[in-house]
Amino acid sequence: MTSLKRSLADSKSDSGFASKVFLRSTKGKCVKVVRELYLREDIPCSSHLCIPCTATAPAGADVRPFVLSATPAGTAAYKNGHYLIPDTNIFLYCMDIIEHKSAFYDVVVLQTVLEELRNRSLPLYNRLRGLTSSEDKRFYVFHNEFRKETYVTRLPEETINDRNDRAVRKACAWYKSHLEEAVAGSKTRLPEIVMLTDDKDNLAKARAEGIACCNIKEYVKGLENADELLDMISAALENQEAKAAGGEMLYPEYYSMSKMNTGVKAGTMHQGIFNVSTYNFLEGSISVPSFNRPLIILGRENINRAVTGDLVVVELLPKDQWKQPSSKIVEEESLTKNDNPETDQPEQIETEQERKALVDEAKKLQGSNAEGKPQPTAKVVGVVKRNWRYYVGHVDPSSVSKSKSRGQQTVFLLPMDKRIPKIRIRTRQASELMGKRIVVAIDSWDRTSRYPVGHFVRSLGELETKEAETEALLLEYDVQYRPFPKAVLDCLPSEGHDWKVPDMSDPRWKGRVDYRDKLICSIDPPGCQDIDDALHAAPLPNGNYEVGVHIADVTHFVKPDTPMDDEAASRGTTVYLVDKRIDMLPMLLGTDLCSLKPYVERFAFSTIWEITPDADIVSVKFSKSAIASREAFSYEQAQIRIDDASAQDDLTKGMRTLLMLSKKLKQKRMDAGALNLASPEVRIEAESETSDPIDVKTKQMLETNSLVEEFMLLANISVAGKIYEAFPQTAMLRRHGAPPATNFEELQKQLKTRKGLSLRVDSSKALADSLDECVDAKDPFFNTLVRILATRCMLSAEYFCSGTQAYPEFRHYGLASEIYTHFTSPIRRYADVVAHRQLAAAIEYEQLHPSLHSKSKLEAVCKNINVRHRNAQFAGRASVEYYVGQALKGRLAQEDGFVMKIFSNGFVVFVPRFGIEGVIKVKELSEVGSAHEPKTEFDDEKYTLKVDTGKREVLLELFEKITVEITDSKDEATGKRKINMKLLM
Repeated sequence: MTSLKRSLADSKSDSGFASKVFLRSTKGKCVKVVRELYLREDIPCSSHLCIPCTATAPAGADVRPFVLSATPAGTAAYKNGHYLIPDTNIFLYCMDIIEHKSAFYDVVVLQTVLEELRNRSLPLYNRLRGLTSSEDKRFYVFHNEFRKETYVTRLPEETINDRNDRAVRKACAWYKSHLEEAVAGSKTRLPEIVMLTDDKDNLAKARAEGIACCNIKEYVKGLENADELLDMISAALENQEAKAAGGEMLYPEYYSMSKMNTGVKAGTMHQGIFNVSTYNFLEGSISVPSFNRPLIILGRENINRAVTGDLVVVELLPKDQWKQPSSKIVEEESLTKNDNPETDQPEQIETEQERKALVDEAKKLQGSNAEGKPQPTAKVVGVVKRNWRYYVGHVDPSSVSKSKSRGQQTVFLLPMDKRIPKIRIRTRQASELMGKRIVVAIDSWDRTSRYPVGHFVRSLGELETKEAETEALLLEYDVQYRPFPKAVLDCLPSEGHDWKVPDMSDPRWKGRVDYRDKLICSIDPPGCQDIDDALHAAPLPNGNYEVGVHIADVTHFVKPDTPMDDEAASRGTTVYLVDKRIDMLPMLLGTDLCSLKPYVERFAFSTIWEITPDADIVSVKFSKSAIASREAFSYEQAQIRIDDASAQDDLTKGMRTLLMLSKKLKQKRMDAGALNLASPEVRIEAESETSDPIDVKTKQMLETNSLVEEFMLLANISVAGKIYEAFPQTAMLRRHGAPPATNFEELQKQLKTRKGLSLRVDSSKALADSLDECVDAKDPFFNTLVRILATRCMLSAEYFCSGTQAYPEFRHYGLASEIYTHFTSPIRRYADVVAHRQLAAAIEYEQLHPSLHSKSKLEAVCKNINVRHRNAQFAGRASVEYYVGQALKGRLAQEDGFVMKIFSNGFVVFVPRFGIEGVIKVKELSEVGSAHEPKTEFDDEKYTLKVDTGKREVLLELFEKITVEITDSKDEATGKRKINMKLLM
């Protein structure tokens, strides 16, 4: 392994060449490397004012058209207009404000700065690259390291940072003299060249050298919308000064990276992703390979500034500090509602509350054997990689000063995600931001601050408005929802909606099979426009059946290494919300040219089987094709057609054949150990004109749902085998790992204790069989409830590259299949696009693109689409949750519910009718007229909670069916519509 150190010495000669000396260490040896740089005089300044540069700029694709305006914007300080030249720290800490559409135009990005930014933050470097390629903002990359007049030689004893600062000042001075010379003798107003930096030393030197300069705050104060823009400056810049002033240390110091690396290698420390409990913000966990159960992290000090999703290193606490997971519901707002955002002092009281709660837990643990064995606990000793992103929330009204002054004040942002701590932000817009859904970024979290510090990014609109809440959840789950860029739209067929399947003499028919005579139809949810799949079935002379699954031929239109392919790969998947769809591909393709709509011809990728009446596969063949779907059914329409005895046409007979075979295929899967799991499924009914939600219905699953599912599964399994056979190292596959038995321990114990039922988990077949036996004769929903809980014990399925796993690890546990992929939805999933390209190469229809021969590139694709797929699921559920809340707004309903989880101070109720969960706290059971807090007896061995309400005793038991009254209110903590549940006794 080699490492390249920064240059130790530079030299420059008058000949236009410069040499850079590097030390390269290879296998323990230090080798001096000298590189020659050719310094040019023809690198343009890119200003439309400069006629000489226009004449001398080298021809070629590497030089963009000149971008800097001849009449750049002016301010009070720079009345003749100005060009900005920021240093690296401005881009590091102020990218949000730089991207703002109302300011920061005509910016020179120096090569020195761009390279330093790439070394320090690749995401910010990519954002800046996006600005430099934008035609709107006029950002120009000036290669100052290759221009003879701006190249800077590093001086003896000079630090890299000082050398780079000097290079920035040199470039500013050159730009000024260069443009003065360019406009000399004309009446053209010369714009000022303004260096932007927050480095005090650099500012002082620039002023001494006669360079116009200012820090970011001084510059922004001169702009029109200064209040909003000032709020967007990273708090990390201010914190650098605060750090120097010192302060009380509230958290332990992080270990050095070398100490953590040594500890992880030695096995005395452990690395993993930190997660916060849904029910207790003071309890976190981390799963590591060395332990078969997650390590528990309790209390602020042990969590030590970790935020859910961070990659952290933890160290085990002494055995006498090991504990059981908390049996309490602990919400942040209940402990921290009186916090002062301006100071950390009052929070010491809160710490005492937390410590008391932990002491109570410890006493309970020592005083009773009912808790079982304590579990290992740990403390966070360092953060390897922050998972910080944009956070959406609202300003805590109690943190806003009542003064009407326009001065800056510190307020708390309460994030929508309750697992995220409150975030301090400094703002001049406190009164305007009240009641708004806003976006912030976390900048830092120092040991002296109880909470992380961030800055305002933008406002999304009023709380609870459909537009603001929809955009908020898209941001929360990092869904890329911007309009498709022009470069992507330029990849679409020039014929637009007039595109048609060409005549068979056209070269595009080469290798395709004509299936336009087949009686093909599609079966989808109501209103589906992006139709990925269609099916047909017909009897064969030998008594078997020909069955075809035809999938949209997306790869005919989306070619590798194009802007459209890059965009689809980045998005990873289409995201379905209740009222809208965020497409992976432009609508022209997704809902028209690729969509297998009825009554029109479309290109497809077909899988054709010969299947016996017993649903045994005789053979399978794959081919690119052309089809003409006869009809597009909804699930309900198809079911009605199949059940209509008077319908005896061939298309209906084909659907009946598909249904018959699908039932046999499903039984074969079940016999092999496939799982029939469950998740809450509801459908939102909306008012036809306004799209406002008016009711919530439980989704009804029909036989036709299962019909489509079975043949899609069969197609995916068949394609997986084919592409793995062709590309054993780089096939795009999907696996579902067998969950550790420990994942089910709690559920097993609960079922045994409460219902006398056994859950066997030694194989998927054993689990499937025992789930079938988990029934309650008194309530048919109980089995569904158990399946929902079992689903939560599972691992997530994931995409992977075949060369990264041994074959036994390919297995899809839930489907009981040895190999599996996704092939059937290329309009909405990028994994399917990759599988299509690999299948096309496997059947020798076309050559495989070189990128699909690269295991490392495919691994990167898999990593991204795994994240995008999960986020899309979360966003979809959050959308349903929002609309359920809106549908119940102002209503009072009495519904059956089931106790899903019991704590010592409350319990969780699941209401099947609305597919929602809610927490009922013990204190809410206190009856009107009762003066005392309810007394409780919590038995975590029997999963019961006895509550003395003051007038009666209530016994709550896990899995018990209860009746609850459902109302709604706005959750002050999240700003979202909250479902309130009240136990009807």
